[in-house]
Amino acid sequence: QVQLVESGGGLVQAGGSLRLSCAASGRTFSSYVMGWFRQAPGKEREFVATVSKNGFSTYYADSVKGRFTISRDNTKNTVYLRMNSLKPEDTAVYCCAAKYSARGDSYVYATPDYDYWGQGTQVTVSS
Repeated sequence: QVQLVESGGGLVQAGGSLRLSCAASGRTFSSYVMGWFRQAPGKEREFVATVSKNGFSTYYADSVKGRFTISRDNTKNTVYLRMNSLKPEDTAVYCCAAKYSARGDSYVYATPDYDYWGQGTQVTVSS
């Protein structure tokens, strides 16, 4: 079992920045590919970003590419999402997710078939 707890959400003006954190329980954090997803009211959950087990490979949704940065610290069992140049359309509940992978260290996953999910943290961007 892996438990995920997000933090760092809040209210920010358009153009501002936030950094989300996701702390994971367990001793095998480095065995999991990590991802961030978001869900806005009345919309389906959408992929935001993913990072490989070793942190060297990342992949982003086109809507956030160049503005968001995903990273991880395996010594702290934590994954981060740095969000710059925020837009009102970024408003959503952001959830981190973990996917166990026996594949190579560079694999990433952009589909929502992750194994564990956090409860989410609200990000609201005002115009």
